[in-house]
Amino acid sequence: MTEPLLAIRGIKTFYGNIMALKGVDLHVDAGEIVTLIGANGAGKSTLMMTTFGQPRAREGAIIYDGRDITRLPPHMIAKLRIAQSPEGRRIFSRMTVLENLQMGASITDPSYFADDLARVCELFPRLKERLAQRGGTLSGGEQQMLAIGRALMSRPRLLLLDEPSLGLAPLLAKQIFSAIRTLNERDGLTVFLVEQNAYRALKIAHRGYVIVNGEITLSGTGAELLARPEVRAAYLEAGRH
Repeated sequence: MTEPLLAIRGIKTFYGNIMALKGVDLHVDAGEIVTLIGANGAGKSTLMMTTFGQPRAREGAIIYDGRDITRLPPHMIAKLRIAQSPEGRRIFSRMTVLENLQMGASITDPSYFADDLARVCELFPRLKERLAQRGGTLSGGEQQMLAIGRALMSRPRLLLLDEPSLGLAPLLAKQIFSAIRTLNERDGLTVFLVEQNAYRALKIAHRGYVIVNGEITLSGTGAELLARPEVRAAYLEAGRH
């Protein structure tokens, strides 16, 4: 049996004296889309940030491609070809779209830049039209495209996506999820997705996990979780768009 690309084992993360993650176990195999769903405050974003080294896990281990990265700082994790598109987009609002994408490419070989820029612009044609525009003047959906595009410019093997559809109109959210599926199917990109829109996330995921109060309570294929009555009742009744 092959080792997963990402294995999270017994992770406990604290904010002060409050335990936010209570021994989380999950894994992401190479070539998969794995989604983590849960209510606000369940620990989804904390797990995503802990995987990227900030905050640091107090107990447990995070293994990436056979290497323990639990104690590595974020800039070292990024060099291992893990990219993060954080919640709230967090683009460089005063920089142009092109400059944001250049920032994403700063840890890779410059000879790849033109090809990678073309790939991002093909995936998100709106960015191609706005390369000279400041990031802060883009719409919310365009800023989300830019955040994902910036992450892709680092040529990741593993993309961590935190709430990519948050605050977006349904049509734009649909475009974002379509792009995620394309990246996975066409480019073989492995994606670990944290998302409140459980219906859309589970529809594109190979597997999923449910987190409640810092603990994983359910796991299965995307289709299995979509069919679970407790998942439907808690996360899907209002989320079908």
